[in-house]
Amino acid sequence: MGGNALVLRDIHSLPAPPWWPPAPGWWLLAAVVLALIGVVAWVRQRRRRQRLAITELFDRSVDAAGSPAAQVAAISELLRRAARRRDAAADRLQGDAWLAFLDAQSPSRRGSTASDEFSRGHGRLLLDGGYRRDVAAADVQALRTMARARFLHWMGAE
Repeated sequence: MGGNALVLRDIHSLPAPPWWPPAPGWWLLAAVVLALIGVVAWVRQRRRRQRLAITELFDRSVDAAGSPAAQVAAISELLRRAARRRDAAADRLQGDAWLAFLDAQSPSRRGSTASDEFSRGHGRLLLDGGYRRDVAAADVQALRTMARARFLHWMGAE
C-alpha cells in the first residue's frame, strides 16, 4: 500500500430544507383558502345588507302610513307583494282564504299543523283593519310584528 493513501471522510447528509419560503404548492393552498374566506365573507355581508334593505323597506313603508288603519293597509299590501314569491295567485286571495294562506306559509310550521296566528289572532285585522275608522295601535303593532316576520321570510331575508 504505499504512500498514496486516500483520506476518506464521513458522509455528511444535506441540511434539512428551510421552512421559509414554502414550496409553491403551499402558496397555492394558501391562496385558495384566502379566496374561500373572502367569498364566504362577501356572501355573508351581502346577505346582511339584503336583510337590512328588506327590513328597512318594510319599516319605511309602514311608518310612512300615517294612521293605524293606513298602516294595516300598508302591511297588507307588502304581504300581498311578497306572497307572489310563494304563489303567483296568492295576492288575489280574499277573506279567510288569504288568512289561511298566511297561516299555511308559516316559517315555524314543520309539516304537521299550521299555525293560526293570522286566522284567529291579530292577523284578522288584515281583513277590514284598513277600512276601519278606529284601530287600536296595540293591535296594529302586534300585526306588524307577525307580518314583518312573514315578509322577511318570504323575501328570503331570514
